[in-house]
Amino acid sequence: MRQHNRRSLRDLTNEAGADPGRFIADASLRLPLETQVRNTGRGDLAGSLRNQSILISATEQMTAVLALLALDGVARRILLCPPDLAAAHLPHVIAAGEVQAVLSDQPPGPDDPRATVRFITCQPNDLAPPPSDADRVATEWILFTSGTTGAPKMVVHTCETLVGPVERARAIGQGAVWSTFYDIRRYGGLQMLLRALVGGGSMVLSNLREPPGEYLGRAAANRVTHISGTPSHWRRALMSPAARDIRPRYVRMSGEVADQAIIDRLRAFYPDATVAHAFASTEAGVAFDVDDGQAGFPAHLITEDAPVALRIEDGSLRIRSSRTAIGYLGDNAPSLPDADGFVDTGDMIEQRGDRCFFAGRREGIINVGGLKVHPEEIEAVINRHPDVQMSLVRGRANPITGAIVVAEVVRKSTATTGVSDTIKEEILSLCRSAFPPYKVPASIRIVDSLNVGASGKLARVRA
Repeated sequence: MRQHNRRSLRDLTNEAGADPGRFIADASLRLPLETQVRNTGRGDLAGSLRNQSILISATEQMTAVLALLALDGVARRILLCPPDLAAAHLPHVIAAGEVQAVLSDQPPGPDDPRATVRFITCQPNDLAPPPSDADRVATEWILFTSGTTGAPKMVVHTCETLVGPVERARAIGQGAVWSTFYDIRRYGGLQMLLRALVGGGSMVLSNLREPPGEYLGRAAANRVTHISGTPSHWRRALMSPAARDIRPRYVRMSGEVADQAIIDRLRAFYPDATVAHAFASTEAGVAFDVDDGQAGFPAHLITEDAPVALRIEDGSLRIRSSRTAIGYLGDNAPSLPDADGFVDTGDMIEQRGDRCFFAGRREGIINVGGLKVHPEEIEAVINRHPDVQMSLVRGRANPITGAIVVAEVVRKSTATTGVSDTIKEEILSLCRSAFPPYKVPASIRIVDSLNVGASGKLARVRA
């Protein structure tokens, strides 16, 4: 097991600069960051949790951020509970994480599984760092994978493995204001938070319950310069008039396949911004980002002679780097990484010439009469239609082929095609010109919206 980094998140934030203008903000609070990384004489709560395993299970992201600043280097283990974790999974999380205390901004409800251990209800002012850094603890950070259907996988990181990908953020300099549609308790959101803290910038937090237009309005009011989300986040955001209120210098996508249509739309919306799409996973960390305006990534990145080594095996992308998680938490957890130090991401890659493209997730394949279909490749073609805002492709059970391909489509508010049957036929024509018959949707349904989960990804269920 690699050595823990003894510098805490608070240390790294201090080292990034003591600009009194730095802040962290959500929908109701705007706190000077300087006061959150220096002891203010109210460190009794954090100090009482020294060397313990703490589940941060809060309603507001602000509580989670301040708890990380106060407890990293103090607690033995911090478990960042995502907002959509089912209550039925909490007993498993508490047992596997050896949780000794739960920290929340709301009191427990009736028969709350979290109340089986010490339950602490706190407010932001209670989360100052302890008065002394003596006996610094090597804190484990436990993140939860997204998209799990059973008991969640809990991934063990340290501040060192998580901060590794954001060292470059220091080059941006002070004054950058970061924000993200992600929740910071997910890997993608946490990366943006760390970029702000370690890079000397400020952070504007989103809110899962907040309409995209309100969030974008707050981002504009706080002069956000660097902003990220999944392609699905951005497709929804661009439906709001408030999308034109922000003036970012940097726009980033991750978490899903970034097809050419969404890349082109963002570059047109924000012509003065660098538009990048990145690949990362909770287990493997950040592999790379691409800002050349094209879908996919250059094939020369597939090399094992680099700090972040990439390998394609059985069609799947595998990653080896110092950013990789230490492993999974739990006695029966699978091993991580493999014998060669690689993590299998489960993301399938197709190389065409000097470019590699993400075909989709291994477990998301639709089997049509024994032939494999990746939903994402069909969505990328559907999304090329000028009147399509976003689409979702999935499999529907069929007694003859096992499954058939079906699609749901959200039209742009500026759609020029007036009749639904016309746009459906145009989409089918696009698909027929790009794919063999078994990949062409058997049906297309025009819908008002598509369900995007708490992780920011399209909710994919079998029709």
